[in-house]
Amino acid sequence: MHGINGMGWGMGFGWIISAVILVVLVWFFIRIISSGNNPLQNNKKSALDILNERYARGEIGKEEYEGIKKSLL
Repeated sequence: MHGINGMGWGMGFGWIISAVILVVLVWFFIRIISSGNNPLQNNKKSALDILNERYARGEIGKEEYEGIKKSLL
């Protein structure tokens, strides 16, 4: 029965909806904190940026770097 105060199905599911909203908010904030930046921004590196990083780390030599750079540009 609904009782004297009129609490029915709506009041019973209200806490479930609140819990779902809370879980989504917590997940979103954890994602922001763990990534170290805003997930809504596009942080993809270009091929030239990756090539420069590989050359700086010594993964590829000067000749290979220049050949790849020439093909990218």
